[in-house]
Amino acid sequence: MPKQDRHGFCVDFSHDEAARIDYLSSLRGYVLHDMAAQMRAAYDDQVTADFVHQHGRKPQNGDEVHDAMASLAIFKAYGAARVTAQELVWHSLIRPVARHADAFAAIAAKAAQENSAGGSVVVDAKFHVPENVSGIDVHLQEGAYCHEDFAGDVSSPAVLDHGLTAFTFGLLGPQYDDIGRSIARFIHYRYPEFRPLKILDTGCTFGKNLLPWKNQYPDAEIYAIDVAGPSLLYGHAQAESQGLAVHFRQMSADDLQFEDGSFDLVFSSMFLHEISRDTTDKTFDEIYRVLKPGGFMLHMELPPNNSQAEPYDSFYLDWDNYYNAEPFYKAYRDQDPKTLCVRAGFAKQNYVQFIIPSLYNDGEDAVKQAALGRSSVDQDTGVFRKGVQWFTFGAWKE
Repeated sequence: MPKQDRHGFCVDFSHDEAARIDYLSSLRGYVLHDMAAQMRAAYDDQVTADFVHQHGRKPQNGDEVHDAMASLAIFKAYGAARVTAQELVWHSLIRPVARHADAFAAIAAKAAQENSAGGSVVVDAKFHVPENVSGIDVHLQEGAYCHEDFAGDVSSPAVLDHGLTAFTFGLLGPQYDDIGRSIARFIHYRYPEFRPLKILDTGCTFGKNLLPWKNQYPDAEIYAIDVAGPSLLYGHAQAESQGLAVHFRQMSADDLQFEDGSFDLVFSSMFLHEISRDTTDKTFDEIYRVLKPGGFMLHMELPPNNSQAEPYDSFYLDWDNYYNAEPFYKAYRDQDPKTLCVRAGFAKQNYVQFIIPSLYNDGEDAVKQAALGRSSVDQDTGVFRKGVQWFTFGAWKE
C-alpha cells in the first residue's frame, strides 16, 4: 500500500487490511485500463458499424454512444466491476478508520482550539447541509463527507482521504494535491505580476488543493468554505500541522458570507460538477460579487461536452453521472464555461482557458513552458491526452 503523508491522520492498517486495499486498487486499475480498453475496442469494432448501418452516420454525442453501448456485455461487466470495486474500497476503510475515530477527533479538536499556525475553523451545528450533499452518497461513499457518528467526528473525510490511495494510484503525489500545486505554479508563471493577497476556495472538501496556494503566495490571507463540517475540521487540522494559516468556514458557495469586493482570487477544483445548474448560476453571481476589480476567478473542472468533444470520450466521462452517484455531473458538462462566466458579468474578452500539465508527473519545466508558450483559449479541450493534465477556466473581473 503506498505510503501517504496525512499529517497525523494516519491509520495503522493490519497486514490483511493493507493487502485488501492493495488488491482493490489493482482491481480498479484493471477495470479502468484493461476493461476500459476492451470496451473501447468493442465500440470501434462493432458498435460504430452497427450504428452506421442503422442510422447512416456515426454517433454524434455521448448520449448516442451510451444508448448504443448499453446492451453490450463488456459495458455491463465494466460497470458492475467498477461500482463493486469502488464500494469495496470504502467498505474496506470503515472499520480501520473507526478504530481511530476518537483519536482523529481529538487531533481535529486540539487544532481548532490552539490554531498554532494562525488559521481558524468555524463549524455551525445549526447549518443546513444542502441535500445534494446530505442526501447523496457522493462517489458511492456512504454518508459522503458530512456524516458524523458523534460531535466532532472526522471519520468521513478520513475514509475519503485514505481511499484516494486506491483511487489515484499515486498520480496526485504524496499529499494528493497535484491539482492545486500544478495550477498555482502555472498561474505564477503565466501572470508573474499577479500577487493575490486574499484567496477563497468555494468548495474545499478538506482543502488538499487549496493549501498549495498558500505555499505559492505565503503573504495571502486564505479562506476555504464547504458545507460539510467534518471535512472542514479535518482540513483545518491538516493545514495547522503544515504550519499554514487557513481560515475554514462552513458556508455554501451560492450564499457567500463575505463583503463585496473581498477577494483577489476565487478558486475551485472538481467542485462545479457536484452542484445543480441553478446553484452554479448563483455561485458564479456570488463569486463575481466578492471579487475585487482586477480579481481573478479560476476553476479546475471536467472538460465540457462541446463540439470539440469526441462522442466516445463524452460517453466515457459521463459514466459517473449515471452510476457513481453524481447526478449533476453531465448537466454541468453540457454547459459552456465561457457562457457561465459571461452570464455572471465577466466580459467575454476576459475569459481564459488552459490545459495545465501535472507538476508531480511532468515536472516544473513542463508547467512553466505551458504557461509561457501555449495559447489560453485555442486549445482542443474535447479530447483525451496521454498523462495527467488539468482543464481550467475562468475570467478576470474588470
